[in-house]
Amino acid sequence: MKINFFSNVFIWLLLIALPEMVFSQSTDFTIQDVKFESQGITLAGSILLPKNSFAAVVIVHGSDPVKREMDFAKRLAKEGIAVLTYDKRGVGESGGVYVGPSVGTNNIDTVNLNLLAHDANAAVKTFRTYLKDKKIPIGLVGFSQAGWIIPMAASKNPQIKFMVLFSGPTITTLEQLRFQFYTNGNNSFWENHTEADAIEHTKNDPDRYQFAATDPKTYLSTLSIPGLWLFGEKDIQIPVKLCIEQLNTLKAQGKPFEYISFPKLGHNTSSSNDTAPLDTAVQWIQQKALNSKKSKSSK
Repeated sequence: MKINFFSNVFIWLLLIALPEMVFSQSTDFTIQDVKFESQGITLAGSILLPKNSFAAVVIVHGSDPVKREMDFAKRLAKEGIAVLTYDKRGVGESGGVYVGPSVGTNNIDTVNLNLLAHDANAAVKTFRTYLKDKKIPIGLVGFSQAGWIIPMAASKNPQIKFMVLFSGPTITTLEQLRFQFYTNGNNSFWENHTEADAIEHTKNDPDRYQFAATDPKTYLSTLSIPGLWLFGEKDIQIPVKLCIEQLNTLKAQGKPFEYISFPKLGHNTSSSNDTAPLDTAVQWIQQKALNSKKSKSSK
């Protein structure tokens, strides 16, 4: 009895003394907390490193004041993708000021989007130093608002080799607001409206706010890296059909962009119980990594 008692006490003390060692390790990957500088402030995040990585990604946030996306990052790491995810500027352990409607500020102003793009690129630069295999491709994966941020970042950073966007807009920031005001958060919107009606309003409704619009096509038109967009056709935040129209125009110009839409899903394509979008993204990244490896080996 005494032996069992002292053994249990020892184990209990060990768990208290070494929480990081016990809880930050996985049979599939390790987790390491990191800090890095961007535009004069310190951002805090975590790096997830699988035993054998075939690709690496930095996760770019949506518009909400969110901390590092650990659940999503773990799902990617379990598939062999190294991940850096960080607390958004002004959130969690990251410095700076969060900008967004919840605090009464404009988070899709071009100045703020550029600032967030700088943060993403600082994360890429830091991440590269932690990767043992310097040859594996590194890309950006993001949600919603990241549809504007990722093209900005990638257009300034040749280290970025691919991008995956979950419900990322390809229309301007003002066009997205027009559509969002039109749907007004009504989950039954598509039961009473047509795609043509939605596109008409998105293109022609008067703007409620007056600020310079950011057009992601300005940056997408300069890129030659592959990109994948994953849309939910029930989306009431962005007009999916119009976004696809824009992508088809870019594809016709020779851009290596692809998209897949899921008829039953809405805006939250990355966090839905339906794992099809994430599974599709992982398979796509695997294929792009394989193509990159073949291309390098043939040179």
